[in-house]
Amino acid sequence: MKKFLFLSLTICMIAHTSCAQNYRVAKVEKTRILVDSKFDCDDGNSTASFLVPYKHSVDSIMSPVVGRMECAADINRPESRMTNLMADIMLWAGELYGEKVDVGVYNIGGIRSTMAAGDVTYGDVMAVSPFENHICFLSMTGEVLTELFSQMAFTGGECVSKGVKLVFTKDGKLKSASLNGEPIDPERKYRIATIDFLAQGNDKMYAFKKKTDFVNFDDPAHNAREVLAKYFKYMMEHGIKVEPKVEGRAVLSEE
Repeated sequence: MKKFLFLSLTICMIAHTSCAQNYRVAKVEKTRILVDSKFDCDDGNSTASFLVPYKHSVDSIMSPVVGRMECAADINRPESRMTNLMADIMLWAGELYGEKVDVGVYNIGGIRSTMAAGDVTYGDVMAVSPFENHICFLSMTGEVLTELFSQMAFTGGECVSKGVKLVFTKDGKLKSASLNGEPIDPERKYRIATIDFLAQGNDKMYAFKKKTDFVNFDDPAHNAREVLAKYFKYMMEHGIKVEPKVEGRAVLSEE
């Protein structure tokens, strides 16, 4: 059984005026509660019985294998196997939509699960991308793209596709940026594949608000997790190993 961690918060408040409705936070305490098999020891309880009719339907959706991971993929800044994988999937998806994409971008906050080595089920894909975000495509000048990379430096790193090389300073500034070994041309237009949530300028990636030539898909078939599932199925059907690596796409400067 998979284990989950839930955060329990206790907030203590005190009144700071004679009016009982005016309070200020005096102390916040948190504990981590491990939810594992010990919570399932009573198979005969009413909640478990209520869920029985739905279990088969849920399992039929979540259990099918869509692909395979050759290695475990974690989530870290400024770069990790999982962040590289997600951005590369955005880049790969360009061909599905007839787009010639230069850079794939995803946000670390949108990745809700790591991935283990072995078979990948649709449930695993759902755990990684549970939101109703859709893939989309847009253009931005090199000047705006550099601005976007600067915003990634400020957050400590996000997900960028292969060919991107970013160097961040330790105080959260962009020291250098290149694509496929070439400096970013401030006048050139670059095509970006990402999700609609980011295209709106969310998660501190404000540069996306300056996008042009925006192509969006408002249909569940174009949901990010469906794109992930298609990627894994394609790789499995073509015998291509999914083995993301940390390869210096985003690094901290030693200076």
